[in-house]
Amino acid sequence: MKNLTIGNKRIGLNQEPFIIAEMSGNHNKSLDRALAIVDAVFHSGSHALKLQTYTADTITIDIAEGDFYISDSNSLWKGNSLYNLYKQAYTPWEWHKPILDRCRELGLICFSTPFDETAVDFLEELNVPAYKIASFENNHLPLIRKVAYTGKPLIISTGMANIAELHEAVECAREAGCKDIILLKCTSAYPAMPENSNILTIPHIREMFKCEVGLSDHTMGVGVAVASVALGATVIEKHFTLSRTDGGVDSAFSIEPDEMKIFVQETSRAWKSLGTISYELSADEKISIKFRRSLYVVKDIKAGDKLTHENLRAIRPGYGMQPKHFEQLLGKTVNRDIRRGTALKWELIG
Repeated sequence: MKNLTIGNKRIGLNQEPFIIAEMSGNHNKSLDRALAIVDAVFHSGSHALKLQTYTADTITIDIAEGDFYISDSNSLWKGNSLYNLYKQAYTPWEWHKPILDRCRELGLICFSTPFDETAVDFLEELNVPAYKIASFENNHLPLIRKVAYTGKPLIISTGMANIAELHEAVECAREAGCKDIILLKCTSAYPAMPENSNILTIPHIREMFKCEVGLSDHTMGVGVAVASVALGATVIEKHFTLSRTDGGVDSAFSIEPDEMKIFVQETSRAWKSLGTISYELSADEKISIKFRRSLYVVKDIKAGDKLTHENLRAIRPGYGMQPKHFEQLLGKTVNRDIRRGTALKWELIG
């Protein structure tokens, strides 16, 4: 599988994980706060900032009852209509350019999740380098087809979809000309629990769809993301806020700046630790090998004396013969006087 590129960042198993900070509605209706989020994402070491491009009218209709009302007691958004929730959470389209401009000034990659075809047309005018399809939209094949026609890399979250639906989404994108697809394992719960993350699915997705695979992480903390790297995640997305205490539609499951720095560092360390299949000593281990056990004379002995349990021991450091020879050497005669603390060598025997 060839490496693909988003902006100036190469993505693949031989590259450190590509970390995306999702702003979502955590700007709390303030452009200044949105730009402050851009700055904080940059300083965290993340590689990309992701927006969401929709309006309440492009994603639903203005009805506040029945199917359009959130009554689930477990939902963070209980008591809202869909329309009012999206009206509160959306990023005004006129903000996109100043946000993208700030990202470009900093060298931070910026792209978005469009939620309808008009959003794709708008984002194309801004020349975004990639697109994301949200979990709740991965059955929206006309939207996937529209994005795929741009020829740009396409990230698709897998939440809500079964294998057949994922197959339809991927085939739709490929048939429309998209060559660079990344699937993100996603549990569409807010927040998600580690025990529901099922990240063992990541290598299975890679094998099944022959594409890059990552994680859209709605859990708190960094553990799930770090584990995902060990399973081959090359892209990791995390919701980001300046402070959870400031509130916001997604703040409860978003990560703060200091946490994001740790998130970036630990996923990078996890990737670096993978290395290759190797049983050779590393350079550092070669330096430390002297601290292994080896065979030493632990009492003064004379030429012609025999080696015994009393005068020969396996101790540290490691300059003598290996301990595996201990039983073989018991009863052997030494050919010279040997002082206590001498590393035993074959030339001292016989």
